[in-house]
Amino acid sequence: MKAPDGNKLAILNALNQGGFISGQLLGEQLGISRAAVSKHMQSLQEMGLDIFKVSGKGYSLNNNVGLLEQTKIQHYYQSLGAHTAQVEVQPIIDSTNSELMRRIAAKQALESGTVVVAEMQQAGRGRRGRVWQSPFGANLYYSYYWRLDDGLQAAMGMSIAVGLAVYDTLKTLYKLEIQLKWPNDIYLNHEKLAGVLVELDGQPQGPCQLVIGIGINLQMPESFSQQIDQAWTDLSQHSQQIDKNQLVAYLTYHLEQRLAQYSQTGLNDMYQQWNSLNVFAGQCVELNTGHRSWSGICEGIDANGGIRIRQDGEVKSYYGGEISLRKASV
Repeated sequence: MKAPDGNKLAILNALNQGGFISGQLLGEQLGISRAAVSKHMQSLQEMGLDIFKVSGKGYSLNNNVGLLEQTKIQHYYQSLGAHTAQVEVQPIIDSTNSELMRRIAAKQALESGTVVVAEMQQAGRGRRGRVWQSPFGANLYYSYYWRLDDGLQAAMGMSIAVGLAVYDTLKTLYKLEIQLKWPNDIYLNHEKLAGVLVELDGQPQGPCQLVIGIGINLQMPESFSQQIDQAWTDLSQHSQQIDKNQLVAYLTYHLEQRLAQYSQTGLNDMYQQWNSLNVFAGQCVELNTGHRSWSGICEGIDANGGIRIRQDGEVKSYYGGEISLRKASV
């Protein structure tokens, strides 16, 4: 699917104003026929936008979260007393993480704090090669670039800090009490709301570069939700006051706070808070590496971000991005 052309973006901006707009009026503004307007609407619906038509009134966008606008993101970000945010807004992209990783591979000069957000991902990625459902305008697709001078080993517990930044953001904006699942999922009422994908480039001892990807379900269309193979939820089921631009600004701000804390003291001041939010606290869980699996009682994480599992009275910590954790089947 190719990126939207100028007419599609103009139609999107018109729909984003709220209320109904007639196909005839849109056609006159753009210098195209009503049939062409109808074709653009159909194409936008195929991308995942929930657009409905009422005879005599025209088209309306059933989307309470709005579309991304750089100036609005800056406004919200600066209202937090922060400097100017380095945020790039893309209509359609393969993956926000992939875009930043390409720039790293091409040795482009990147500043820590560079953010890429998109309305739609054509190749959104989760952990272990999973597909991240990324319909147009429905959810948040966000990646943050950060340079860490202490080497790859120092980045081991990064997803823990990022999960807490998401917690801070959703608590501040929506008064939600989320839960965290090791190593990088965000749950609400035991249903998946968001995920984190941290990718690294660098040497074990030298400076390394990180791309922190965050996907948050905001208003998932029914047609896409059928492709998700686990219990999930989205923010629209828990809040009527979602502003995607405000969410980007607050997430960036809280992420910067947690990264600054991580740079100073690692997880020493964070891991106990993470344990208080552990979705599997005290439950029997199963760990899987793809080659073997084993089960035990989840005892939370240690100060390095490893998951602590009690088996036969002994507690061991496990590390590694290729380990998956889930509730054990009874």
